[in-house]
Amino acid sequence: MPQYWLLKSEPTSFSIQDLAKSTEQTTCWEGVRNYQARNFLKSMKVGDRGFFYHSNTDPPAIVGTVEVVKAAYPDPYAFDKKSRYFDAKSTSDAPRWFLVDIKLVKTFSKPLALEYLRTVKGLVHMELLRKGSRLSVQPVRPEEWKCICSLGASSKRA
Repeated sequence: MPQYWLLKSEPTSFSIQDLAKSTEQTTCWEGVRNYQARNFLKSMKVGDRGFFYHSNTDPPAIVGTVEVVKAAYPDPYAFDKKSRYFDAKSTSDAPRWFLVDIKLVKTFSKPLALEYLRTVKGLVHMELLRKGSRLSVQPVRPEEWKCICSLGASSKRA
């Protein structure tokens, strides 16, 4: 049974439209530098599903869905001294940071804004809606996944 996730990205850095333009609509989810978020990445499996969330924008919103197409592997950017994600303490023998590859499944024709999601009864316990929740990668409960997918059901396929 798949697990469900929410992946946050600032659309000025990487948007769902950028993912749609990527080769085979697939990319690695790089740059996670929080240990709890990293641990969530490490627990992802091929076939897991996720919401693509645009953060730090007006309004912040869930804008589509993705699928994990490659399970967690060491983040090569952590070893690259020219990368903004370089980490001198991360080595190939003992990597500190990981990433997964995701593929676009669906772009919602209408983004599901954070303020709207706060009004949906079935989402009252969702991590995204918890005060102070700032993780860039977070779990989503199966019932939350189903609820949000039904809200975006009239949206177009990628």
